[in-house]
Amino acid sequence: MDTTADPDRTQDRLADREGRVPTAPSTAPSTEPRRPLPWPGLALALGVAVVAVLLQHAVAGLSPLLVAVLAGAVLSNTRALPASLGPGLQIASRRLLRAGVVLLGLQLSLGDIAALGSGTIAVVVAVVVLGITGTLALGRWLRVPPALRLLIATGFSICGAAAVAAMEDTADADEEEVATAVGMVVLFGTLMIAVVPAVTGLWGLAPQTAGLVAGASIHEVAQVVAAAGVIGTGALKVAVVTKLGRVLMLAPVILVVGSLRRRGTARDAGTRPPLLPLFVAGFLAAVVLRSTVHLDPAVLTTASTLQTLLLAAAMFALGCGVRFDKVREMGARPLVLGTVSTVWVLGVACAGVALTR
Repeated sequence: MDTTADPDRTQDRLADREGRVPTAPSTAPSTEPRRPLPWPGLALALGVAVVAVLLQHAVAGLSPLLVAVLAGAVLSNTRALPASLGPGLQIASRRLLRAGVVLLGLQLSLGDIAALGSGTIAVVVAVVVLGITGTLALGRWLRVPPALRLLIATGFSICGAAAVAAMEDTADADEEEVATAVGMVVLFGTLMIAVVPAVTGLWGLAPQTAGLVAGASIHEVAQVVAAAGVIGTGALKVAVVTKLGRVLMLAPVILVVGSLRRRGTARDAGTRPPLLPLFVAGFLAAVVLRSTVHLDPAVLTTASTLQTLLLAAAMFALGCGVRFDKVREMGARPLVLGTVSTVWVLGVACAGVALTR
């Protein structure tokens, strides 16, 4: 008779006595795949963002957002990125960017916008409205996909990559379309840093008036700052405040577009686009907070630095999604649309300034 105790049988007997259901012994390791952690991708994006911000302090006029998105594009097109970076980069391109957009609202004061005067405010509204409608009409004529032309129209007319990301869900755009629109914002916005000072110089505009043109026509806030630095003393403040006036148009534009698209999909059984994304509501709340509550300058400085860091990390992640081969597959039509849209927005800005001088 075998007197050796069988541990499995002993466990079953104990389970019977206690009224529990015996469990079968595990004979094989779990085959369920482990979910990859986001930390590698997040660490890389934030690390690049820190370097980009430090470069801004070392090189005057250098945009950390531009540095970050170019770094991501170069990296993703010169080597295959490990799959372990994917989850973190996805979080950076969405959550960190949205947090940065919310903090961007703390840089906006309704009092500063009102101080521009009715004429300048009219120019800002005209640039946004005519820029979007004109770009959409041309994009339709060029047969650019609907989501991509909406992203380009929003980014070029309002505030560049932040507007592209804000409109992503409302436009129901895919990652390639978002990456293409961001890449075009970087390309054409960078060209505008040289074009706008040249145009306003040939026109003979005073620095303050030239700053108004820059703020009303250039895509990114950082690109506006760089162009104003080229224009000269007196251009920076009016350029930035005018640009922030365009940024303020982000929420009402998304609200209108979301409402129109929800009407168009009212009969669909699927999920309708959001009327106003939560982070855009947060952006508006930050604007109201800045406009109604006196905030310590140290708080605003910290918020501005954090906003730049988050947006730079998001730009790096978006840059990693810019694949030049995919952009080439879309053909020349998006590039034509970006070129004409840039000229159109600049033309509207110049016409508005001429009428209000």
